This record gives sequence, structure tokens and C-alpha cells, in this order.
Amino acid sequence: MDNIVLSAVLAFLITFFAIPIIIQVARDKKLFDEPDERKVHKIVIPTLGGLGIFAGFILATLLGTPSLHGASRELQFFAAAALVIFFLGIKDDILVLSAAKKFVGQLIAAGIVIKFGGVQITNMHGFLGIEQIPRIGSIILTLFTIIVITNSFNLIDGVDGLAGSLGLLTTLLFGTYFYYLGPSFLVFAVMAFSLAGSLIAFLIYNFSPAKIFMGDTGSLLIGLTNSILVIKFINIAGNPSVKFPIEAAPAIGFAILIVPLFDTLRVFGLRILSRRSPFSPDRNHVHHMLLDLGFSHKTITLTCVGTNIIFIALAFFLRGFGTTIIIGILLSCALILTGIIYYLRPRKKVKEKRITNDEMIKTHKIFALTPKALEAES
Repeated sequence: MDNIVLSAVLAFLITFFAIPIIIQVARDKKLFDEPDERKVHKIVIPTLGGLGIFAGFILATLLGTPSLHGASRELQFFAAAALVIFFLGIKDDILVLSAAKKFVGQLIAAGIVIKFGGVQITNMHGFLGIEQIPRIGSIILTLFTIIVITNSFNLIDGVDGLAGSLGLLTTLLFGTYFYYLGPSFLVFAVMAFSLAGSLIAFLIYNFSPAKIFMGDTGSLLIGLTNSILVIKFINIAGNPSVKFPIEAAPAIGFAILIVPLFDTLRVFGLRILSRRSPFSPDRNHVHHMLLDLGFSHKTITLTCVGTNIIFIALAFFLRGFGTTIIIGILLSCALILTGIIYYLRPRKKVKEKRITNDEMIKTHKIFALTPKALEAES
């Protein structure tokens, strides 16, 4: 427990005191996020909040994990992957990277986590009747999972406080579970609560009206950390020999991440069907639709977090029905809710020039005239 408290408090303090300095430096160097037609803010706002989140998270995690702990060996590889994501995000926040370069960087980070960190989905726990997964299939599925979850928090970061609040919810849940399992899983609990501590401090400055954004540096770090935690959760919670096994672990893990994850999968699918790159920008995210309905930033954040909690509770109480049925129910509910929001969203009115009856008669008359009559008419 001491390690958990130390990590969370240390992460909070580092991030809390770092953010004002980052805001000042960003203003002095004019490192702002400029408003455009896609973005919802109307003024320039610093975007390097992820630097403070990363500093609090990485220092607290390294100091909070006991050096003699068996699982701490994995930590060096998680830290290495986080560093890759950090440099990827910080460069994109300052200079802007192409989608291809960002994707390659994410592949490198995911490869480190899989190859050296031992993070792999090896069992589907009955989803679609699948249990054990062959090694190649496991690597491909894990790579896909890490990339999608990493990008999901990046893409959901569209209004003040949303990505940070969802990240806080997920890390608190994962951290509490790993802490309950005991010392063998302490490294994952420390990671989760370190990130939670940093996010609490960041949200003080980011909740509407935001004084700073986390940028790609912060959102990609949240996504990478959650991808590691959820894969470990699925593998561990689905093991009947652990202290607190959970039936349908993949479904519970999916429910914990459902708001950012479902929104990303939905938007990726729409873009691919439109023959566009899945990373091409648009305004089809759920927070954009809620903004079109007139919701404020605070209302959107609270609505999405509340909805996520309801999905988690639903999945947990239905865990006895099996992974396939629960995921099917979750997806159906998410599709229905998204469809309702899309249907209620006001449509942009296309201005059409309406022709009056007199104009129609005059136009018809002109076309009916002969050249001589037309000359006489003029």
C-alpha cells in the first residue's frame, strides 16, 4: 500500500507543479494549438500538457516499484516503450508528424512491449468459441489491440477534460484490481495509480475552460499504458487460480475502455468504407455529435464517463453469460446510443435559391420565344 500511495502522490505533485511552468514556457515560445474548422476551441491554448503527465507518471512509476520485485524487470521495457511514445508525441505537438510516421513509431513501441515486455493476448476465454491462440495470431492480435487502444485516447481527446477523465476512470479500475491481487502484480498497480495521480493534477488545469491541452504526448501515453493494463487484465483475470478471477475477462476489459475504443473502431470503419485513411481527420466522433446537440464541454465529459461506468456495471453483472454474448450486448447498446445521437444531431441546412412562380413563368416564356420575338421582348 505504501508504494501505491507514494506513486500516486508523487505523480500528482510533479505534474501539478510542472504544468504552470509548461504553460508559461509554451506562451513564451508561442507553442499553441491554433483553432481551425475541426477544433472546438476558439482561442490559442498551449498543447504540451502531456509533458507534465509523462514526467509525473514515469518518475513515480520508477520510484514506486520495488527494485527487488520479480515483475519489475518488465518495467524497463514498459518505460522504453513509453519513451518512444513520448518523443513521438512531443515532436507531433511541436512540429506535426504525418500519420505514417506516427504509425511506425507506435509499431516500434508496441513491438518493444510485445517482444521484451511479454505482453500478449494468449487466450480469448471463449470469445466466438476461441480459447488458446497460436503464437503468430497472438502477436498480430496484440499488435492490433495496442495500436487501436493507443490511438483511441488520442482520437477521443476532443473536448476539455474528456480524455483525462476517461483515462482516470480506467487506470483507477485497473490499479484497484491489480492491487487487490497482491504483491505479484504490484508493478501494474503502481503504473495505474501513477498515471491516475498525474491525470488528477492535469485535470485541474484541463477541465473546462482548459488552460492547457495534453496533446499527443499525453493522449498516446494514456492509450499505451491502458493497452498494457487491459491485456494483462485479460490474461490474469481470466485465470481461475488468481485471488479474484473474473468470468468473461475480455468483455469486462472491453467495457472498461468502451467509450474511446468503440468510438475509434466506429470512426475507423466509416473512414475505410469511404475509401479514406483510418487516420484522416473528420468530425464524426461522438464528442463532435454531442457538441452539435448543444452540449457543453463539462456535460459531454460527465456524460461519456457516466455512460462508461454504466457499461462496466452492465458487463460485470452479466459476466456469467460468457464473453461473446456480453460483447454482443455491449456493441448493440453502443450502436443504438450512437444512432440516437446521430439521428438527433441537427442537420446543416443547405441554402437553395428558390424560384418563384413569376420567375418560372418568365423563364419558360423566354425559352419559348423565337429569336425575332426575343429581340422584340428586349
